[in-house]
Amino acid sequence: MVNQKLEFSIAPMMKWTDHHCRFFHRLITKNSFLYSEMISANALVYGPKDRLLFTNEFDDKTIIQIGGSNPDNMSKAAYIVQKHGYNEVNLNIGCPSNRVQAGNFGACLMEKPNIVVDCIKRIQDKCDIAITVKCRIGTEKMNDQGFFNFVDLISKTGIKKFIIHARKAILNGLNPKQNRDIPPLNYQLVSMLKNKNKGLKIILNGGIKSIQSGLKYTKNFNLDGFMIGREAYQNPFILSEVDSMIFNENVPLSRNEIAFKVAEYIDKNCSLYLNHDFKIIRHILGLYNGMPRSKIWRTKLVQRNDYKIKGDKVRFATEEIENFINKKIA
Repeated sequence: MVNQKLEFSIAPMMKWTDHHCRFFHRLITKNSFLYSEMISANALVYGPKDRLLFTNEFDDKTIIQIGGSNPDNMSKAAYIVQKHGYNEVNLNIGCPSNRVQAGNFGACLMEKPNIVVDCIKRIQDKCDIAITVKCRIGTEKMNDQGFFNFVDLISKTGIKKFIIHARKAILNGLNPKQNRDIPPLNYQLVSMLKNKNKGLKIILNGGIKSIQSGLKYTKNFNLDGFMIGREAYQNPFILSEVDSMIFNENVPLSRNEIAFKVAEYIDKNCSLYLNHDFKIIRHILGLYNGMPRSKIWRTKLVQRNDYKIKGDKVRFATEEIENFINKKIA
């Protein structure tokens, strides 16, 4: 399948999709949109901007997600993102956590759409950066029409792209983990949204376990693309199918090649402190999932071994599992 207009992305995930993770994912897929973890607008305005927005290399498919509800700080944060070289900022209107609610942003803003509108307009006044929105299909207080009304109001500001997690956010009674699984998926409602808004780009998120199923849902529900979150993190090699299946670029790196490039990255980016490499290694632990001796490979990577060349831990473990796999095939 070749569809240059179809969009595929890896979801923003707190404590997961940092710049090390994005480096790893970019090795596997060149055409996917990669998102940062959500960064609060206040943190960008008052905190360590360079550290929060650090990336390994700029491309036009890396997007910073921000969260907040103060229009002034949201505009300042978006301007900082723009000044650091990014060309798209995504607004988090979907996180259901209590901590985010306490800051009056995330999914609770679906019940306060005028605040979202104010934030968008202030960003537009200050910045040229593209603005997109990631949200749920509502909260427990909202019906289907409330969801449609939310998107309609936001789109009147000129926003053209919405990433929709096809579950409601239950703001009272469920924690973030439960909110990712318990509220039922409703892809049909997302499809109805698209049918009502042909001019909007609607990206499906939630419950997608493979590239094949994402393509199927996108086609069946007449959507513009799909986003995968946890599955892409836990089984990252599924991303090797993206560039060939969607964009007809059939030159993916092998697991072995990816692991060795990560080892080089560790050499360049880790200090000599014992186990300092784990901040990078933790992102690649799923690379050999489904392959023989993958558990042994993971165990070797998390061991506290003091190699003189920091990336050698990955090199030696990878050589061992590849030798075993190749002998088994032979």
